[in-house]
Amino acid sequence: MHYYKKNIGDYHKKAGRLNMLQHGAYNQLIDSCYDRERFPTEREAIDWVWASTTDEIEAVKFVLSKFFTLTDGAFVQKRIASDLAKYHENSATNKRIAIERETKRKGNSTNRVPTVDEPPRTEHEAPPNHKPLTTNQEPLSNKTLMSSATANDAPNVPYQKILDAYHEKLKALPRVQVMTEKRKSWLKSRWRENDQMQSVDRWADFFAYVSQSDFLMGRSAGDRVWSADFEWLINSTNFVKVSEGTYHQ
Repeated sequence: MHYYKKNIGDYHKKAGRLNMLQHGAYNQLIDSCYDRERFPTEREAIDWVWASTTDEIEAVKFVLSKFFTLTDGAFVQKRIASDLAKYHENSATNKRIAIERETKRKGNSTNRVPTVDEPPRTEHEAPPNHKPLTTNQEPLSNKTLMSSATANDAPNVPYQKILDAYHEKLKALPRVQVMTEKRKSWLKSRWRENDQMQSVDRWADFFAYVSQSDFLMGRSAGDRVWSADFEWLINSTNFVKVSEGTYHQ
């Protein structure tokens, strides 16, 4: 979900006493919840807003305690939850309407009454302008149809095996609980973009390479409390940077 309404008056009534750092943390958390369509744990909230210093992390924790409710390990806000529920309901309704409209259109096309200039066809009569198969023309076999369909289908990405490789090579990083459609889409894009990544072994090598980075694994010195996660690693921009060794200096 990439769009939501914001009532400025309501926001300032509830959050007007926040300082600038807390305002930033709160607004980034709101955006992240709508974008990911779910609610974070405390660690995920810190990760989502890229909080790194002690003051930034404390600002995130303060915002979570004031404006979110801890429910089953995640910090939930009723307003956002209501908006997401309505969004999913509208999406389901729009999808149903589109399917019904397409079904009706196909039905009308099938039951169309021939015009005066268009005599009705018999059961085995070819449609107008139909070019019959000649004796030298290869018929459309099942193999031909399957090849044509495969050319237009999305690549057969082994999502679960890639995820298993992530969990095996990067045990210290957050585990993935749900393979969402967004994560599948990003994996599919990385799979299409790079021929070398079209095998589970290459993904295992990539995750093993990630494990060598102190920064990505959260082993950096200082007060920075952050580490990469699965979704961060397969993001287009981050994937390229990791592959080019940006975080292995």
